[in-house]
Amino acid sequence: MSLVLATDDTGGPEIFASVQGEGPSAGEPTAFVRLSRCNLACVWCDTAYTWHFAGDERPHRSGQTFDRKANQVTLEVEDVAARIAALGQRRLVVTGGEPMLQAPALAQLLALLPDVTVEIETNGTAFPPPKLEVWVDQFNISPKLTHSGNARELAIVPAVLRRYASDGRAFFKFVVAEPADVEEVREVVRANALPRGRVFVMAEGTDGATLRARQDWLVPLCLEHGYRLSDRLHIHLFGDTRGT
Repeated sequence: MSLVLATDDTGGPEIFASVQGEGPSAGEPTAFVRLSRCNLACVWCDTAYTWHFAGDERPHRSGQTFDRKANQVTLEVEDVAARIAALGQRRLVVTGGEPMLQAPALAQLLALLPDVTVEIETNGTAFPPPKLEVWVDQFNISPKLTHSGNARELAIVPAVLRRYASDGRAFFKFVVAEPADVEEVREVVRANALPRGRVFVMAEGTDGATLRARQDWLVPLCLEHGYRLSDRLHIHLFGDTRGT
C-alpha cells in the first residue's frame, strides 16, 4: 500500500524533524510527515501546494496554482516508515493536506511505528476508522471558520466534532484573522459541546509581525473566554518554508 506525500523544496518527500510549532505539544522535538490532497480549500492556506494544483478552480488568495507532478510523490508505506524511523524522534505528527483522505494506508504506516507517539492534524470533517484510530495518541482538530472561504456545511460537521469532543485525545485549534472570528469560535464551541480547556485559538499569519499584531487583540479575548492561545513557533524560527 502507498501514500501520496507533499514534496519539499528538493522535490523529495516532505518528511523531516523539527519542533512542533502549534497547539498543546508546541516545542516538542518531532518527526513530521506531510501528506498531499485536501477535501477543503482555505483561501489563506499556507500549504496550498498540497492541493491547489493546476486546473483546481477553488480560490486561494495567492492566485497561484502548483504542478501536481512536481508537488506530489507516492511512496510505499514501508519506505515512509523507514524514513520516519531514521529521524530518531519519539513523536510523529501526520499533517497535510488532510490525512483522513488516506486513512487505510496511514493505518498501515502507523502499525509499523508502534513505539512512536502519534499526533494527527485534521480539519475535523471525518473521524478515523478503527484501524487508524487505535494508533493515534492525539488529535489536533482545526475546524475551519467562515473566513476560510469554505462552505459551512462542508467545513463544520457537527456529528464528527461532537464525537471528537467526547475523546480526551482531541484538542481543537481555531485559526482567527480578526476579533469577530472569535465570536464564531464561541458559537461552534457551544453548539458542539467542545471542552474549553482543550480549545486553542491561533492567529492566522505567515510572518512574525502579523502574528504578533494579531496576538495583541487575541490575548485579551483568550482571557475573556477561557481559550488557550497557540502561537506558530515555526514561523518565528524558520519563516513560511517547507520542511520546517
